[in-house]
This record gives sequence, C-alpha cells and structure tokens, in this order.
Amino acid sequence: MARVTLFILALLMWVALTWPAATTGALQTLLAGVVAALLTAAIFYEFTASPHKAWQPSRYAWFLVFVPVFLWECIKANVHVAYLVLHPALPIHPGIVCVRTRLRSDSGRTMLANCITLTPGTLTVDVTPDGELYVHWIDVRARDVQHATEYIVGRFERLLIHIFD
Repeated sequence: MARVTLFILALLMWVALTWPAATTGALQTLLAGVVAALLTAAIFYEFTASPHKAWQPSRYAWFLVFVPVFLWECIKANVHVAYLVLHPALPIHPGIVCVRTRLRSDSGRTMLANCITLTPGTLTVDVTPDGELYVHWIDVRARDVQHATEYIVGRFERLLIHIFD
C-alpha cells in the first residue's frame, strides 16, 4: 500500500510541476511522469516503509558530508587510473575481490555498490544478501577480505551507515 501511495504522490507532484508546460505534449509528459513515479516508488519505497527515516535531518546532513568525500575519492581514483593507463609498463593487477559491508538496508547496499562502480578502477559485479560484494578491481592491492574491504568499502561505508541504517 505504501508503494502505491508513493507512486500516486510522485505522479501528482509531476503533474503539478509540468502541467502548464504540457499543453502541446500532454500525453508524452504524462507518460514520462508515470515512468518517473514508478521509478520513484521502486527506489524510495524503503523510506516510506519506515517513514521515520525520511524525516531525520541528520541523514541529510550526513549526505551533505558524503558528497564531497565521494567526489574526492573519484578524483583520486581518476588520477590513479590515468597513471596506470599512461604508464609505459601498464602496471595493473586486475582481479575480483570479495568485500564485506556492515550496511543492513537494501538502499544502503545499493548506494555502496553504485559508489564503488562509479569510482574509476572498480566495478561491483555481485551483491549477496549476507553483505558481501564482489568487486572487479583494476589494481588489486589486497586479496584478503578484511584489507580489500578497508581499501574499497571503508571510505564510503562509515558515512553511508549514518545515512541509510
């Protein structure tokens, strides 16, 4: 029921924001709104399933802290991958490593997996229900789970726990 309510609210918001501009392409705009509302209901359902999470201002404050950390990590990873690619010997050590996360919510794990994938040099291959992620790493620096987790997950997980769990 909460998912349907979220869908209806998102669609109503879409219509309220786009209706005056939708006089010529009303059907296309409404269809785009239905798609956007469906995606919103699918992605953000967890917040509506436990609405107390959505109304905690500290989560938004932690998100504002998370964004620059994520951007900084992306910049560092871009420089590292550029170095690897431009180096004449191409000193890469690719491999798939297993990392663990303490995040309990599906939204938190999804955000972590996306952050890992968006960071150059790493790609989340699989996420298991028990909190393990399999990550393809272009330059493996640690093969054991604990150290690989520190390298890959540690930089994001500390902040994501405050946002999602």
